[in-house]
Amino acid sequence: MNQRRNFIKTLALAGGTLGLTKATGLRAQATAQNTTAATSDIAPYWAWDKADVAAIRPYWCDVASRLATPVLEALSKRQLKATMPVEPAGTKQRDVTYLEALGRVLAGIAPWLELPADDTPEGRQRARLAVLAREAIDAGTDSKSPDFMNFCEKKVRQPQVDCAFLAQAMLRTPRELWEKLDARVKTNVIAGMKATRVVGASTRNNWCLFAAMIEVFLARAGEKHDGARVTSALKLMREWYAGDGWYGDGASFHMDYYNSFVIQPMLVEILDIVGDETPEWKELRDHAKTRLTRYAETQERFVAPDGSFPPVGRSLVYRGGAFQGLAFAALRKQLPKKVTPAQARTALTSVIRRTMEAPGTFDKNGWLQIGLGGHQPALGENYISTGSLYMASLPLLPLGLPPIDRFWTDAHVASTWEKAWSGVDMPEDHAIRGDAGDRWQAK
Repeated sequence: MNQRRNFIKTLALAGGTLGLTKATGLRAQATAQNTTAATSDIAPYWAWDKADVAAIRPYWCDVASRLATPVLEALSKRQLKATMPVEPAGTKQRDVTYLEALGRVLAGIAPWLELPADDTPEGRQRARLAVLAREAIDAGTDSKSPDFMNFCEKKVRQPQVDCAFLAQAMLRTPRELWEKLDARVKTNVIAGMKATRVVGASTRNNWCLFAAMIEVFLARAGEKHDGARVTSALKLMREWYAGDGWYGDGASFHMDYYNSFVIQPMLVEILDIVGDETPEWKELRDHAKTRLTRYAETQERFVAPDGSFPPVGRSLVYRGGAFQGLAFAALRKQLPKKVTPAQARTALTSVIRRTMEAPGTFDKNGWLQIGLGGHQPALGENYISTGSLYMASLPLLPLGLPPIDRFWTDAHVASTWEKAWSGVDMPEDHAIRGDAGDRWQAK
């Protein structure tokens, strides 16, 4: 028994970074521990004072800066390809990984960058990143730049995907990431978006939304757009609704987080733009909003008190991006009645801490590494590379709510998981009743 206990203690103390932490705000600063310390004395890296509400938003801002700064600073200097490590080495995704990093990190922090300017530490931090973001967009879309990005590779569909995330970021941040761009840069961005049309629009899975997202961005930019790609995507998603707030990823249901990574947010944002064009799209928009709310309710229930969540499905290395659905609903004030803003804040902060503070999440230079709970290279599918990982910015969407919003100011509320398993009496959970998709049957 003593031998087994010592073995467990050794595992817990290996590497030192799982030891006691000294927090600045909520951010853990891991320190090496004395290997003779008892296992019970070790504070887990995800531990945080949930009642210290004032420290939560600064921590989120710190995470946003940690994620965005390496990408945007390198690109602003036109040195991203020269400095960003690409994991795994020799990956086939190298030609698109840089566009992935740009589009994905901006998609998550975009609403925050769009907040009005102010002369606070956060305001200055935000303004700095907004300037870097515009310079980064310039560097990535300028054909003369060493960091010019791949927008049109017929043999690789990926550029369409990440152009869509860049389009999504700009739609979320029209003032800071679009209107403030020079005319020359706008022309380059539009050219890059149009170049993705060499890739056909998918009719088999969630990728249909990428083509549609690009087209609605072009429409908002005053360009002629391909309405057929938008219509096709909306018809497919209407057919693929599975019920109770979930869509199939294609004609079949997938137990993964793609409803959150892509489907729910992009569908709602596309319908924001085109929903008034026809009665059928207006009806679909109403249904999509209701389904998002229900999906967010389910997502909040997935989060354990320590911020862990079921590691099911593909693309788990997107880390907290798995909870974009809940974050998106919170940003849009479309949370269900049973999930208060403070409750959503608790769940999201727990996820962010658990996935961002794990030892090995970042390399020594601050770049994300492949993994969910640390550095786990084998967890990455063959389409995963370093740029892919910046989907981790997506749970930060509520930073777009101002600091005075109740999401940030309300006192701590425990998550549903915490309430249920601590014996708190609470209302029952049930599916959406009378929803248009309740009678969906898998073929």
